Amino acid sequence: MEINEPFANFYRPKKLEDVVGQSHLLNKDAVFYQTINSKKIPNMIFYGPPGIGKTTVAEIIAHNTDMKLYKLNGTTAKLDDVKAITDELNSLLTNNKILLYLDEIQYFNKKQQQTLLDFIENGSITLIASTTENPMFYIYPALLSRCMVFEFKALKKDDIKKRLTDISKELKIKVNDEALDFLSIASNGDMRKAINYLEFLYQSKEAITLKRCEEIVNKASINYDKAGDVHYDTLSAFHKSIRGSDVNAALFYLAKLLDNGDLIAACRRLLCVANEDIGLANPPVISLVKDAVDSALMLGLPEGRLPLSNITILLASSPKSNSALSIDAAIADVRAGKGVGYPRAMQNKHYDGKDAKVKGQNYQYPHDYKDHYVDQQYLPDDLKDVQYYKPGDNKIEQSYAEYLKKIKRNH
Repeated sequence: MEINEPFANFYRPKKLEDVVGQSHLLNKDAVFYQTINSKKIPNMIFYGPPGIGKTTVAEIIAHNTDMKLYKLNGTTAKLDDVKAITDELNSLLTNNKILLYLDEIQYFNKKQQQTLLDFIENGSITLIASTTENPMFYIYPALLSRCMVFEFKALKKDDIKKRLTDISKELKIKVNDEALDFLSIASNGDMRKAINYLEFLYQSKEAITLKRCEEIVNKASINYDKAGDVHYDTLSAFHKSIRGSDVNAALFYLAKLLDNGDLIAACRRLLCVANEDIGLANPPVISLVKDAVDSALMLGLPEGRLPLSNITILLASSPKSNSALSIDAAIADVRAGKGVGYPRAMQNKHYDGKDAKVKGQNYQYPHDYKDHYVDQQYLPDDLKDVQYYKPGDNKIEQSYAEYLKKIKRNH
């Protein structure tokens, strides 16, 4: 069988029903599926790792409507490219209906994203954008508020294996089950990568065996799936090693994350650790982590490993406190419906009404008193004696506790 284009493109599904995975979006009862079939397409952002069907779904949507499809890639597109598309709005080619698919929108700067707003607002352009990064961090808020965000998930091994099996049968490729398993795992949830592997092996005109697959696949990548259990196990081990003050283990798991290109996840985990496990035992470290993360993201890899290595060593070596988790008990009370109402002194209103037995807010301004402290009720009546925060046994928090005891003794 002669194929004159990349297999990944040739075997791209033409119908939503043929798209592998994404059942949370594409099963017939899903709101996403039903909305797309209504042909009334909203502005959307597809978020998820590469090779999982974002572009495919966008193309299927365009072909099922009477809109003219234009594609841009955020890594290369300029404002002139956007203007060239908008200039065609009144042409016979578009019938004033354009669907713009903007891949890698995270690389569009704020000004470029703002350019799209007017056209999206009046409905002359329907935008479907895709990104491998969390849109909450990378998409201009005004644009984000005009779009529905849908998360696409990494494909499961069995989904990929089934697709590779179907293609192999169509091409009459001799491939054993072990080889298919290997390629399905090695692709790390990326269908395009899996098909690329198969295409490369197919060109050799030899039967595809496990041994031949191992010749072309980096084995290290098989043991690390950014969307699978190994990814989350690595993050968990990284976090727990810092919490457990094991510097060497923390550096090992950081190395595993970074060697597999997982810079973003490592940065987010460090920010979490600083607040969850060190916090008030060493408050300055929270700002230091933010500085290290910003430096790493600006440098990228491999240089970004250096500030992250420094801060990982510092966090693992630092005194520990999980006092930040005190908020969870307060959240539990809020969700349980406790603390309805406010002590009168805490309210913002200044008029009590004619029937009020006690008039006046009676708030006492702490700065008018010795030690800038006055004993008055802050919590609602049903929670007035609750204690969410219990100082940790580290030196810094014990000094806070002693200060609070001292000012209360004096009053």
